[in-house]
Amino acid sequence: MNYRIRQLLKDDIPALLLLCSEHAEYEHSRYILSNQANDLVANIFISNPRLFCWVVEDDSAQLAGYCTYMLEFSTWKAAFFIHMDCLYLKPAARNKKLGQRLMEKMVLHAKELNIDEIQWQTPESNKNAIRFYNRIGASSKLKLRFFLDPAAFQPD
Repeated sequence: MNYRIRQLLKDDIPALLLLCSEHAEYEHSRYILSNQANDLVANIFISNPRLFCWVVEDDSAQLAGYCTYMLEFSTWKAAFFIHMDCLYLKPAARNKKLGQRLMEKMVLHAKELNIDEIQWQTPESNKNAIRFYNRIGASSKLKLRFFLDPAAFQPD
């Protein structure tokens, strides 16, 4: 099987949503489909995208993986960095250097924008991803990631 890396097309959105669902399941999380299709289109396919997406396509034109990222700003560094939100490959597409090729696309974009840092997180249980990230030269910093539903906010 041969694969190619390319940018996401609008017609890919349904297949991307399926990959997102598989990704959530892989990370032992829930994926609730609501208005993601419209929101993805509204944030990717605009003149100044808020989200960037590369996909892996196989010989049969099926999506086998994806990588999404966005620009964020670090107050401490007073500089932009890339935050990789997701990198996922279907099981049949793993161990073929496709994750590395997706990272290369992101790194090239960072260099084009003169950005000197890419950040992301992965669950501690994802040992394969951790080995991959260590192998490509990434370093890690232990932190807790918090999630707050504004409706659940309970001030003192």
